[in-house]
Amino acid sequence: MRLLVVGAGGVGSSIVSIAARRDVFEQIVVADVDLDRATKAAAITKSDRVIATRVDASDRVDLVDLIRSTRCDVVMNACDPRFNPPIFDAAFTAGVHYLDMAMHMSTPHPTDPYHQCGVKLGDAQFAVSQQWEDRGLLALVAMGVEPGFSDVVARYASDHLFSRIDEVGVRDGADLVIEGFSFAPTFSIWTTIEECLNPPIIYERDKGWFTTAPFSEPETFVFPEGIGPLGCVNVEHEEVILMPRWLDVGRVTFKYGLGDEFIDVLRTIHMLGLDSTRPVNVRGVEVAPRDVVAATLPNPAELGHLMRGRTCAGSVVTGLGTDGQPRSTYLYQVVDNEWTMREYGHQAVVWQTAVHPVVALEMIATGEWKGAGVKGPEAFNADPFLALLDEHGAPWAMEELPPPEAG
Repeated sequence: MRLLVVGAGGVGSSIVSIAARRDVFEQIVVADVDLDRATKAAAITKSDRVIATRVDASDRVDLVDLIRSTRCDVVMNACDPRFNPPIFDAAFTAGVHYLDMAMHMSTPHPTDPYHQCGVKLGDAQFAVSQQWEDRGLLALVAMGVEPGFSDVVARYASDHLFSRIDEVGVRDGADLVIEGFSFAPTFSIWTTIEECLNPPIIYERDKGWFTTAPFSEPETFVFPEGIGPLGCVNVEHEEVILMPRWLDVGRVTFKYGLGDEFIDVLRTIHMLGLDSTRPVNVRGVEVAPRDVVAATLPNPAELGHLMRGRTCAGSVVTGLGTDGQPRSTYLYQVVDNEWTMREYGHQAVVWQTAVHPVVALEMIATGEWKGAGVKGPEAFNADPFLALLDEHGAPWAMEELPPPEAG
């Protein structure tokens, strides 16, 4: 497989490092608007199969030219979702497969944002699914860790563990600490603001998709392997959109274990209008407030040496087991920052996000996953994917939880 990775930030660089160790990738081109950043990502691999170049991810024509010149088989979108439309469209125009880790962005309902959906995550991508299918092209969307791994294990649970699924609740938490900073996110603050301050979306079989206010339905979830209890709240996320399309499920939610301090910071950012992506004029310069916040905070990809702890991602599946008895199972993956820094030089959150699209790309390259159109991870057999995770040092596990009481 000839792979083009667009974006050489923390996750993009980690994707390149992981993929460079796999023989299935004949050539890996990593492209970024900042050539120095792309060059650094390529150099870390010490592989002559990895090539760095420059591209403007906002310029569809520039992207199409690069895709054609590299003769790539797949475009791996490792940019934040602002750049999804031009990269997605360029892959289609150039006639190659496409993979991303977050779907096209949503737009809240204009008059009732905390009850009704406006433009949902990925609506624009699903609207052209038939066009991709007609050309025999696959757009595998939302294939990171969450969404991505969380969707794959939900499919596994549906295939092997449950005869009826009443609810899938994706739960994300960590005990990561960054030394020397009073506040430093472990992932892109731009994307975190987008996810956490947009109206969260929930799916219920009888109601379909609907929204609530940010940070709704707080609960305490006890994360496994000693991470412990964390307060979790509803957040907008792709799993809620994707799982009902391919799985027979009664309800789907996504909740982050953000913690009170992080939620207070996000509320303050919103109160001050610093979450806005609409440029304002500052002494003759047009700048988006959210871009200022992102530029002011430290780059999370560069904080791995100051970080300690683990990050956990997974799905709680509740319903009836294959024996017809009530069952609740958390299917999850824990990744330790000390291990990812030692083995790859990348901090845990970006590495965990990156390893799953690399595994998915291997599934496509070997023919284990086949298809055309716009599809989520649930559309494919989970078994070979999960088996390959062990080879990458990213095993997954299950924990049985007390099933909910009837009624």
